[in-house]
Amino acid sequence: MIPSIDKTIVAAIAAFTLSVLPVAAQQRQSPPAGGPPKPFNVPAHETYVLPNGLKVTLVPYGNYPKVTVSLVVRAGNLNEPADLTGLADLAGNLMKEGTTSKSSKQVAEEAAGMGGAINITVGPDESDITTDVLSEFGPKAAALLADVVQHPLFPESELPRLKNDALRQLSISKSVPQSMALERFRKILYGVHPYGTVFPTQESIQNTNVADIKKYYDGNFGAARAHLYVAGRFDSAEMKKAISANFGEWVKGSGPVSNVPKVKPVPALDLTDRPGAAQSTLLVGMPVPDSTSLDSIPLLVTNALLGGSFGSRITSNIREQKGYTYSPSSQISRRYHDAYWAEAADVTTQFTGASLKEIFAEIDRLSKEPPPDAELKGIESYMSGLFVIQNSSRAALITQLRFVDFQGLGEDYLQTYVQKVNAVTPAEVQKMTAEYIKPDQMTIVVVGDKSKVADQLAPYAPKQ
Repeated sequence: MIPSIDKTIVAAIAAFTLSVLPVAAQQRQSPPAGGPPKPFNVPAHETYVLPNGLKVTLVPYGNYPKVTVSLVVRAGNLNEPADLTGLADLAGNLMKEGTTSKSSKQVAEEAAGMGGAINITVGPDESDITTDVLSEFGPKAAALLADVVQHPLFPESELPRLKNDALRQLSISKSVPQSMALERFRKILYGVHPYGTVFPTQESIQNTNVADIKKYYDGNFGAARAHLYVAGRFDSAEMKKAISANFGEWVKGSGPVSNVPKVKPVPALDLTDRPGAAQSTLLVGMPVPDSTSLDSIPLLVTNALLGGSFGSRITSNIREQKGYTYSPSSQISRRYHDAYWAEAADVTTQFTGASLKEIFAEIDRLSKEPPPDAELKGIESYMSGLFVIQNSSRAALITQLRFVDFQGLGEDYLQTYVQKVNAVTPAEVQKMTAEYIKPDQMTIVVVGDKSKVADQLAPYAPKQ
């Protein structure tokens, strides 16, 4: 990031340089036109299933002597009892505290000796246990992961510390305006569905015990819900042997739970008072078709042009032209067969209403006028290049493969992604905006100083 004073100096130098250079010289400084977008070629990989139902995907990839081993289990916050929110996160953290045969210190030292560490991440729908090690230790890493996930000790002695950590993190998160806005937005959109809960409660954390954690684990962890991904440099025969030996006896368990919410637009204006705030945090959005829809990729392109890239229209408007905010952005947020579009921005308090006006104006403009070909092609090239670059590491490649598997999109999704992005037309972008991104159906969440922004927001209250 360039400090503001340095930006001023750079801009002055640039202006002076352009003023003294001959026109021909200035023209010679223009960057060359970009070449055609390069497709993303998924490396050759093998997927097979063990007799107990565990899926395995092996992806020989790259030249570095490293391998990433990642076990993904279809279990997460979606599977928590309603009165024990945060249970899955506590279970994931307690799973790090050793196995029935190894202490947490021994697990950590063994992983470190291979050049890696054991990381456990819990999400709404999935949990993953991952390590990245030197290639020669790939089979040994698979064995360690198998031990951690199949034989967790769940020591009761460590739970009070983990609860205190969770309570401290909850307190911090609940004081951050962006988190406050997300919590309100999700609750309005999803209601009592688990996706509507962003944070656990103090009570649920305090009430969780080891018996609850073991019950959650026993009911949700098993081979039938798991997919093991291995990407990097490794000996395929040795890896298969290690996987069979260490995961082959894992209990099958039950299949994944499907709980797709039936979400409709909820026109609403929700204001959380934050007295004295110099900024208002805005989160504005509504449900859109999920990843399985034929409109999914055109929607991604539309989002990038509208607010999801640094060169997008909303960013150019309220950041570059108006100076209302520093880092606005929009995204299509996705879960299992579920998605919503949302624009987020931290805007100067006095421009809270004006920012909403400009955001909605850009949506309205794009819904009525297709973008120029040159603008759209620039966005498509940006998305194509970013997609290829972002998927050039072992972990990123696994992330893409697990997304496709999780959503059930088929093998060709990644292979044809760049092609489909570049096939989106200006007319399609206009249609996506008009059909799916409608200001009068938006959920509008604002966290800011009520005394200074309430009147500004009055025009955006849903009409009865």
